[in-house]
Amino acid sequence: MTKELRIENLRVAIGGKEILRGVNLTIRQGEIHALMGPNGSGKSTLSYAIMGHPNYEVLDGSVTLDGRDILTMEPDERAKQGLFLAFQYPTAIPGVTVANFLRHAVTNVRNPERKEGEDLIPMRDFRKELRQQMDELGMDHDFARRYLNEGFSGGEKKRAEILQLAMLRPAFAILDETDSGLDIDAVRIVSEGVNRIAAKNSTGVLVITHYERILTYIKPQFVHILFGGQIVENGGPELVKQLEKEGYDWVRERYPEAAQTEEALQLAAKQQQVQGGVQPVF
Repeated sequence: MTKELRIENLRVAIGGKEILRGVNLTIRQGEIHALMGPNGSGKSTLSYAIMGHPNYEVLDGSVTLDGRDILTMEPDERAKQGLFLAFQYPTAIPGVTVANFLRHAVTNVRNPERKEGEDLIPMRDFRKELRQQMDELGMDHDFARRYLNEGFSGGEKKRAEILQLAMLRPAFAILDETDSGLDIDAVRIVSEGVNRIAAKNSTGVLVITHYERILTYIKPQFVHILFGGQIVENGGPELVKQLEKEGYDWVRERYPEAAQTEEALQLAAKQQQVQGGVQPVF
């Protein structure tokens, strides 16, 4: 039976500043959606709010997976329900190997009732599956012995995220700027991995990007434009071609109120950067 991820009137704030202003989006298993928008429009905010990042405050609205309210769940519970997020900036975890991390994660996702200290997935079965997935992704087996993301290149970090996606087999995968910092060959390799996994597991995919190039390889059936904290346009691949040809100027002209909000968000981001020295992730 096809599962459904439904987002309704979602409003989210960061540090008291409202970023998302009523987002509505429905994704079903097996569908590929692209969410596009300029930097600072709220794309990453949506992904982090769905997965339960504590810095992102949900003001209103709902997110349900097959009718279950996931906003009341901890992030690990959301993962066990079938959600996965590939980060724009994956975190390094020194001392924890890729293999050890994945063995624990896979065990917990496939056996949600497992208590800490109980048996992990048998090593022989895990090693066989891990090597098979790495072979399909064209990854050297030695990669599994390295500490997670420590000293990884940008491409290695993103391929590690796709390896996690392959092993965890979620119902829904959110790819937050997966193409960020990758050269064209790395984008192609990562995209091929996503396409294979999505087709094999009937995974619903939300590709978050402001570039068109990754959508040359991961071809969405549905395209949405997030602007000023709201989804202002819904369509198909023709929206990608229009953005590639005209940029976001036509969106600003068509939605002047959203354009004003977008300018305010950009200004707030710059002010926070000046004050704190760190660019907030919207």
